[in-house]
Order: sequence, then structure tokens, then C-alpha cells
Amino acid sequence: MSTTSIKSKRIAKNTLLLYFRMLFLMIVSLYTSRVILDALGVIDYGIYNIVGGFVGMFGIVSAALTSACSRFLNFEMGRGDFQRQQIVFSTAVSIQWGLAIIIAIMAEAIGIWYVNNVMVLPPERLVAANWCFQFSVLNFCLGIITVPYNASIIAHEQMSTFAYVSIYEGLAKLAVAFMVYWDAFDHLILYAVLLSFIQLTVCIVYQIYCRHHFKECIYRKYFDKPLLKQMFSYSLWHLIGNGAAILKVHGVSLVLNLVFGPAINAARGIASQVENAINQFANNFMIAMNPQITQSYASRDLKYMFHLVYRGACYSYYMLLMLSLPIIINADYILRLWLKEVPEYTVIFVQLTLISMMISSISKPLMTAQNATGNVRTYQLVIGLINLMNLPLCYIFLKLGYPPESVVIIAIVVEIIAFFARIFLIPQTIQEFRPIEFLSTVGFRCVAVTLPPTIIMFIIHHYTPETFWTFCVNVIICFVLSAITILHVGCTQNERKIVIDRIRRVVFKAYRHEAS
Repeated sequence: MSTTSIKSKRIAKNTLLLYFRMLFLMIVSLYTSRVILDALGVIDYGIYNIVGGFVGMFGIVSAALTSACSRFLNFEMGRGDFQRQQIVFSTAVSIQWGLAIIIAIMAEAIGIWYVNNVMVLPPERLVAANWCFQFSVLNFCLGIITVPYNASIIAHEQMSTFAYVSIYEGLAKLAVAFMVYWDAFDHLILYAVLLSFIQLTVCIVYQIYCRHHFKECIYRKYFDKPLLKQMFSYSLWHLIGNGAAILKVHGVSLVLNLVFGPAINAARGIASQVENAINQFANNFMIAMNPQITQSYASRDLKYMFHLVYRGACYSYYMLLMLSLPIIINADYILRLWLKEVPEYTVIFVQLTLISMMISSISKPLMTAQNATGNVRTYQLVIGLINLMNLPLCYIFLKLGYPPESVVIIAIVVEIIAFFARIFLIPQTIQEFRPIEFLSTVGFRCVAVTLPPTIIMFIIHHYTPETFWTFCVNVIICFVLSAITILHVGCTQNERKIVIDRIRRVVFKAYRHEAS
């Protein structure tokens, strides 16, 4: 069996494992959202989302160093240099601990003032919001410390561990949602405390696992000045791109809070829950694929790297299309079925957010390929500046009286501009990449597989009554139409043959098992 076949099978195995994990987690997380919205109420749920979003903005620095940690670990694994892996890991741990301390100080200095003087909050919930802020900071810092260990697990493609810990995390959050109903405590404060406890246990489990299974994950006091300089240089340019991306999400939440108050943040929070649940399916595929894209570049196997980038872009979009289209069309009915109380603007937020997510999914393999080169200065400057347009545009449009959903429409436009910029920037560092070829294959396929099922489903939805059984039938029809279109329009003849052969094998095995 060829090396490429072995790598492809490993991706398929890891992706399948992560999908089972994500299917379970999606059901748990969506039900958890229903329970916690009911337990906290719209106002407290909105407060938690806006306070957590403000703390999340400090992830501008964290996200940059996280990207550096993953990239350098995968790169050294691709080169097969164990000693360098150990140095990279220990350097990353030192950086993340230092970063956690710095962010905690910054959050305390800036955050308490912002929560008490700028945020639009009911006066009687100000004390609870401050406690929520403190535990959100703790939660965030624990997440930072976990990064090198998480990156090591993914770099080694040990997705079973990643899946089991995530399942524990999902079940623990569901248990927390029910515990919040206790009347002896303030619900919002109790929710923040228990989430921090879950994050602490996850942090401990990841550290214990990595120390016992990966030799390079034993921390040593290395001081490699060239490596430190290289990682900081890489992180500095990522700081611009990641900063713009974080402001695009959390900054807009703060603007919405200033203009409309915490109730609108509850609607955006529900949309984010749906987005995160659906987006994890595509992310699972990229989590399984990203290490091999970086390692292929490190070993200069560009042909296989481009194969992964093209396939990753298409398949990520296809997965999101099949999952998102039924929700976009039936969003109003699904939300009323799911939640006891649907905050205003939630439906339009969910629909537009899913569209934005589908567009951005095509860019993810391109980002990984660019990051693999280590030469990200021009790329991050241009993409960062494009994404930074989002926040001032949202503020201007909201101040001019446009409705809340305009912020997501602006985000979609900005995402499309950034997508085209990425395509034409990559050849500056990977000269073999062909932008027109990518557009003509990936771009054309994505548009071609979207239009037929979308048009047909909107017509069916318009002319059928809104009942539970018609909803179920419509979802099935949507899945079938999307699958047929993807198979016959979105796949090559060889890909279509592989899919059909695998379906036949599964059916044949099931038939033989039943016959015996």
C-alpha cells in the first residue's frame, strides 16, 4: 500500500471518529442551550454571552501563539526531528504560561472598568456580571495553558483522545445546565463557576495524557533564542489577522450591546450555538487534515498538499451545505420547536450566520497551506485589514438606523472579499498554486451544488403547510437532493466511483450479516 493511501485512510478514520463524536456533541450542546436559556432567562443568557465575548477579545494574542504552536509542531513532525519537537513544545508551554499571566492582568485592568462603566446591563445584575467576568477570565487562561497539549494530540493524529475528552466536556456542560436550576445560588454566577471547573479538569486530563504518551511533551527549560524569535515573528503577523477575526465576532457583539442592550446578545448567542454545532462537522474534517497539509509542505510533497487543499475546500463546503440548508429553510420552525422562548431576531441571525459560515469554510484549507510556509507577513496584513473593515462598517450602519441583522450581511460581504484576496495572495509564497484553477474547480463546484437543492427546497417549503411531519419530510428531501447534486455535480468521476463502491460494500456487508 502506498504512503499516500495510508495517509488518506488515516484522515478518513480520524474524520469518521470525530464525526461520531460531533454528532453526539451537537445533540447534547443544542439541548444544553435550550436548558440553560430556560434556566438563566434571556437577560442573564445575554449577559453571559456579552461578558464572555469581551473576555474572548483577549484571545487576539492567544490565537496568534496557538497558531504558531500548531504550525511549528506539525512542521517538525513532517521533518522527523524529535529533538526539535521537544524544544518547540517546551518553548510553547513557556510562552502560553507567560501569556496567561499577561492576559489575566490586562483583563483585570481593562475588563472590570468596561463591565462596570460601558456595558449596557441591568443595575441589579451588575454584581453577577462581575463574578461572571472573573470566572470567564479564569476559564480563558486555563484554555491558553492547554493549547500546547491539545496541539500535540492533533499533530500526532490521536483523535480518539480528543474525541473522548470533548464528549466528557459536552456531558459535563449538560449536567451544569441542570444544576443551574438550584435556587440556593445565583444562577448566572453558579453557571460561570461550574464552567471554570470543567475547563480545569480538561486542562489536567490533556497534560497527564500527553506526558504519558508523547516523549516530547515533557517540559524542559529550553531557551532557543532563534526559535523564540521565529515563533514570535510568526505570531506577530498572525496577531493582526487573528485580531481582526476576533474583533469581527466579539467586537460586533459589543457594538450590538451598546446599541440594543443584552437581549440582542441572547439572539446572537443562540445563533452562535447553532453555528458552532454545525461548524464542528467541517472543522472535524480539517482537524484530521491540517497536520498532513503542514507535514506535506515540510517534506516538499506539494502534489499531495494541493490534493488535500482542493479536496478539503470542497468537502468542507459540501458537509456544511447538507447540514445548513435544512436549518436555513426551516429556521423559524426549528427554533420554536427547540426553544421555549425564541429571542427576537434569532431566526434571521441563524440564517445569515450559517450562510457566512459556509462561505468561510472554503478558505480554511487555504489558511492552513499559507500558514505551513511560515511566511505570513503580507498575507496577514492584507487579510487582517480586510477583516478590520467589518467592525467600523457595522458601527456606522447600526448608528444610521439599520436593523441588527445588517451586521451579519456586512460580515458575509467582507468574507467574500477576503476569500478572493487569499486565493491571489498564496502564489507569492507557494508559486505552484494556481488561483484560476482553484476558482474553476472548487468555486464552480460549490456554486453548482448549491443552486438546485436550494431553489427546489424553497419552492417546496413555500407550498407545504408547517407541521412536524411535513418538516421531517422536507428535511429528508433536502438531504437527498443535496447528496445527489454533490455526487453528480460536485464530485469527479473517480470520486463518485469511490463513494458508490463504499456504499455498495456497506450495503453488501449489512445484507450478508442479516442473511447469516
